[in-house]
Amino acid sequence: MFNHDLLNPALHELLMRVRHTNTIIISDKGFPFWPAIETIDISLADDQPSVLHVLKVILPHFTVGKCWMAEQFNSWNEEDIKNSFNEVLKDISREFEDHDEFKKRVPRAIGLIRTGGTASYSNIILESA
Repeated sequence: MFNHDLLNPALHELLMRVRHTNTIIISDKGFPFWPAIETIDISLADDQPSVLHVLKVILPHFTVGKCWMAEQFNSWNEEDIKNSFNEVLKDISREFEDHDEFKKRVPRAIGLIRTGGTASYSNIILESA
């Protein structure tokens, strides 16, 4: 039996296809659907799983060189949520930009993972190193 903490086969397969400078998106429950991008929907209920849960599971298996988030994340969320993201993302270079600019990056991604996340503007684009 496969003995690994990343059990979802579709997520595992997506991560195995990521190459240098490819991007993937982890989105909250309300992020728009993009028909041209492979979407893996793992949402179950509110915050099950959250964007942060997915980040915690995939980061040990995915080398991130840089990531982007909407600048609205900082103004719409409480300090505890922002601190939780800071702890998980640690030394990863992070850029904040307006949500409309953030969405312009979406079509270049090779995949989108939709979660049940409810933290406002918690969508994140991860670029492989």
